[in-house]
Amino acid sequence: MKTDLTDTTASKINKALVKARRAIGTPAVGMVLTLVIVTDEENAYDALKAANDASREHPSRTLVVIKRVSRSSRDRTQSRLDAEVRVGADAGTGETVVLRLYGEVADHAQSVVLPLLLPDAPVVVWWPADAPLDPAGDPLGALAQRRVTDTYSSEQPVRELTARADAYTPGDTDLSWTRITPWRSMLAAALDQVTCKVEAVEVEGEEFNPSCELLAMWLADRLDVPVKRSLSNGPGLTAVRMHTDSGPIVLDRADGSLATLSIQGQPNRAVALKRRDTAELIAEELRRLDPDDTYASALRFGVERLNPSVPFPKAGTSAKGAGAKGSGDKGSDAKGGPGSGEPVTAGASAEVAVKAPVEGPAKASGQEAAPSAALKPVPSGLSGKAAK
Repeated sequence: MKTDLTDTTASKINKALVKARRAIGTPAVGMVLTLVIVTDEENAYDALKAANDASREHPSRTLVVIKRVSRSSRDRTQSRLDAEVRVGADAGTGETVVLRLYGEVADHAQSVVLPLLLPDAPVVVWWPADAPLDPAGDPLGALAQRRVTDTYSSEQPVRELTARADAYTPGDTDLSWTRITPWRSMLAAALDQVTCKVEAVEVEGEEFNPSCELLAMWLADRLDVPVKRSLSNGPGLTAVRMHTDSGPIVLDRADGSLATLSIQGQPNRAVALKRRDTAELIAEELRRLDPDDTYASALRFGVERLNPSVPFPKAGTSAKGAGAKGSGDKGSDAKGGPGSGEPVTAGASAEVAVKAPVEGPAKASGQEAAPSAALKPVPSGLSGKAAK
């Protein structure tokens, strides 16, 4: 059921929602959150379709905020709010209100959205494109517990990761991070199967893909080893190679759908790693509404600390020399301790031995310290933000 309202107010929109629910025989409100989508006309259809598909798992009230550009100076001085109310089959399993803001009211979208929020329910704001550099500082973002952006849609995605790190506030997240959930889960599970020390890592993927940088930063942050970022023709992430003291571990996905997991001394295994659509990504983000500490730790590691010049050892050779060189190099200076976030595995529970950072005089001289027996636990049982 659709109801069009022209030159309306938030009060009239609320009344239209109540009337529409009664007309289809569902006067009760059975939704769990409010999803606010801030977009333009170009991206509104795809974003709304993804939100409707995600609502089958998370029934929600979806508010689509579209700020219309006024064509003349006279139009810019005239404020108007048009709305389209959808309930029933036209709105997935929840309710949808498409808000089109004209004139000066477009600069005060939060005043329009605030009366339409579900009472006592969490609020998530999603920018499919053109997200502010500081989502928490945006007037609409200030209303939300979770703020979802997508650096993949920006013109300079890798540079924007640095801006996101500088402005990070607990509750921020990125769909580029969500895209690597299966990769993080599979890599953590692979390390559960062997007792080894990781000495060097290479992440291979297409250029200007922020998911590749985020995965590389996560590995560098958690394993505290040199990480090489190399380029391929894609699609997306294509391979991760971890050189360990017990042999290489390789996760290779050349076609964007089916990957091959290779572990020294074990048969190769085919792994489903298809590229997921936006609806699946949004549904995953809505499963948890608390701050993502693992994402924050990886993001703050910094793109500039990835060292593409780290020599990655060939299969069957030791990475000890390469690891020592990387730890003494300024561009890949090891962190002084583990990040605040913990990697999460899909049903895996084990301890992964990692290379300890060089301390004291050894670090100053560029020499490698003796390997430490320090262990980082890999917890399990967390859903939604599994080790991506």
